[in-house]
This record gives sequence, structure tokens and C-alpha cells, in this order.
Amino acid sequence: MEYEAVIGLEVHAQLKTNTKIFCGCSTAFGSPPNSNTCPVCLGMPGALPVLNRRVVEMAIKTALATNCKIAKSCRFARKNYFYPDLPKNYQISQYELPLAYDGFIEVETADGIKRIGLIRIHMEEDAGKLIHIEGDGHWSLVDFNRSAVPLLEIVSKPDIRSPEEGVLYLRRLRAILMYLDVCDGNMEEGSFRCDANVSVRPKGSNVLGTKVEVKNMNSFRFIEKALDYEIKRQIRLLEDGEQIVQETRLWDAEKGITVSMRGKEEAHDYRYFPEPDLVPLVIDEKWIEEIRGKLPELPQQRKERFIKELLLPPYDAEIIVSSKALADYFEQVVQSYPRPKIVSNWILTELLRELNRENIDADRSPFTPSHMVDLLRLIDKGIISGKMAKGVFEESYRSQKMPSQIVKEKGLVQITDEAVIERVAREVIEQYRSEVEEYLKGKERLIGFFVGELMKRTKGRANPKKANEVLRRLLEGMRN
Repeated sequence: MEYEAVIGLEVHAQLKTNTKIFCGCSTAFGSPPNSNTCPVCLGMPGALPVLNRRVVEMAIKTALATNCKIAKSCRFARKNYFYPDLPKNYQISQYELPLAYDGFIEVETADGIKRIGLIRIHMEEDAGKLIHIEGDGHWSLVDFNRSAVPLLEIVSKPDIRSPEEGVLYLRRLRAILMYLDVCDGNMEEGSFRCDANVSVRPKGSNVLGTKVEVKNMNSFRFIEKALDYEIKRQIRLLEDGEQIVQETRLWDAEKGITVSMRGKEEAHDYRYFPEPDLVPLVIDEKWIEEIRGKLPELPQQRKERFIKELLLPPYDAEIIVSSKALADYFEQVVQSYPRPKIVSNWILTELLRELNRENIDADRSPFTPSHMVDLLRLIDKGIISGKMAKGVFEESYRSQKMPSQIVKEKGLVQITDEAVIERVAREVIEQYRSEVEEYLKGKERLIGFFVGELMKRTKGRANPKKANEVLRRLLEGMRN
């Protein structure tokens, strides 16, 4: 029997506010443990929450950018459960009346554009963080700095059918949040994290299977692997005649498997009820329209502009706009060096390789847009070849020196003097007489071999085009 996956994703996005959702404590990451706390976020008796207006504004921006309907009135609820890092023994969240609902995000799959629906977007507070220490005994410490940091929970419909689609959706959602400047998207620090609800069913069936929640995925690569493993695990169980248990599982990145954590809770297990310390929130239509008017250019709009105005191939444009920092970098280079496709080629090959290796965004690149413009102009002027430029790029990236400075210091100026190139070309022809005979008999692809040898002798400094022309002229002259 052929099965298909049904996947819904719940994203928790930490908002880029300076203070927490219900108090004035700092949200700064990396502060000393328990230093960004107060009676409100520690749940002390008698301390009352006050809603942060910036949180609501960022939530509305996100709702508008993801095509959601915005509730005219919404309210907070208490989600009751005990966990050591939850000081109040309940979380202030939203349940029956969320801020936004019924939206969608479009992603470009191999089969075309796919629309993935959003069930809801709501505001809530984060919990603290447990730190487990092993050694002389087992210790668990709790840091409440993260307690009450503002979150958006963005819940997709079960429209996703493969791990690849899931990652496409998450990448696009993360890009939207970063373009809006409401979330920094840092998955390692936990400011963009995802839980997945996964089930399988016979292909063609409309009946949903038993869903399993998968947690602890902090990179797109791990998310894709975890979803793939869980789908295969569930199919294997069904084919063996076993039942799938509704539960929460954790992704073990080292072993490449999901492992059982606990039975899956239902909504009624949390005993939701309206938060008595916060009044219902009424959203003014004028405020919504003010926020709508200030929305920035979003990834899809930017992609369409790059394709239409800069004539970038869709593939290039899609990768570049996936990161706001990378798209900004690209535009800064093109502003000074208006040859978009050449810029795109260098960004997608050389620059992205280094950024991915260091796991940083383009705005932290030591090889700045000014470095890139300098390098490309050196190539255009014929001072260095494209091959030489790659070596210069690598050194410039690591040293942060301008490419022109490296070329000057190392004497890497390209050899364009035809007399010099011809002298070396004659040496190559003289050394490889048998290959010359083969060339003259019709194996003209050997021209690449001769050019390669010439480039070795000139340490890559000969102009490749001139080298090719000179070698062909000399070889063709030997036919007579």
C-alpha cells in the first residue's frame, strides 16, 4: 500500500522587543542567569501583567504579511501545567480567541506554487530554560531570563505532504519574519523553533491518521531528517500491523531517530480559562491600516522585482531573497556594479559557501559589498582572471584586505602581453609533441589540455582567452 504524510507545523517565533510581554524586564540573550527577572515574570503573588503594545504591533504585522484575518477582539487565556521552568504553573497564552486566523503562505515546489494554510497566529509568553548538569550527581538548574519573553505561535494547517515542503514553508516563514524585523530567526538560540505534528494515511484517503508530535529540532537540516524518519517509522508500524500511539517524541540528532518523550496532551488537559488579570484586547481598524501602510517589501515581492527589473533567473532570485541580509548585500553590490547576473554568480558560489561554512548571515560577512565590487572590477579591467579572482576572494575573505591590495602585494597582475604568452605557448607545444600530433589529427578538445599547461607555467596569471587564441593560432599554423 502507498502512504502519504500529513504534516502540520507549529512555529514559536521570539519577538525582537526590548522588554518582555507583560513587564519591563530586558529580553537580551546571553545575560547572566536570572538577571532579567522581576516579580511579574517570576509569578510572585500580587504581581500583575501589563501587555506590551509592541508585541501586539509585531503580531499584527505578521498577520498581515501572512494573509491572515485579524480578530476585532481577542483575549488571553491561562494554559495550566506544571513544569519547573514555568514559575506561575501556568502560561499566559491565547486559545479560543486568537489575534489572527485563516491565513496562508505560498511556497514554490518542484510541481509549482503551493499554498499552505495557517490556522492561527497568537501571542504568548515563553517559559524559562532548564540546564541539566551531569557529573558528580545530576543537577538541574533553571534560568528564568527567558520567562515571559514574547512569542508568536504560528500554526499551519495539515497541508504539508513531505519533509521538503515543510522546510520550504519554514524557510519562507522565517524570511517573512526577518523582513518584517519582528524576529531575528536564530534557530540555535531558540528564537525560531518548530514542533511538527506528523501522521500518515493511505494515499487518496481523506481520513487523518494518528498524529505524533516531534520536538527538539533546531535546524532546517534536522527538521527535514526528523520528519523523514518519523514518516518512515509510522509507515513501518502500519505495515507490520501495529498501532501508532499519539505521543510527543524528541529528535535525537546524534542517533538520527525520534524517541518517545511523553503521551500527547489534548487541549482539555491544560484547563484553559480566560486570563482574569488582562482585559480583552480590541484591535482598532485604523491601527491595522497604519501598520499595513508601513509593511516593507516582502520576499516574494522582492523576488518578482529581481526577476522583472534585474533579469535574474528565478532560481537565483529565490535563493537570494531567502535571507534579507543576503538580498540587501546583493542590492548594495549591484548599485555600484550593475551586472546582476555576474554578482549573483559570485554570491551563490563563493560567498554563500563561506557564509554557510561559518553559519553566519551576509550582514556579518568579512567580505563586504565593497570588497565584492572591488574584486569584480579587477576582473573587468583584465588585471586578474576569473580563476585568479577565486584565490583572491578566499584570501580577502579571511584577511579582510581589499582585493586590489592583495593583488598589488602579491604581484598577481594578469599577463596580457601576447609576446610573453606566445613564448610560453611554444614551450608547451615543444614539450608535448605527441599531443600536438593528436590535435592535428582532429582531437581538438586537447586545446583545453594545452591551455591548462600554459596556465600552470604562468601560475595562473596568463589571460585565459589570449592563451586559447595564441595556442590555436600556433597549432593551426602547424597544419601547413
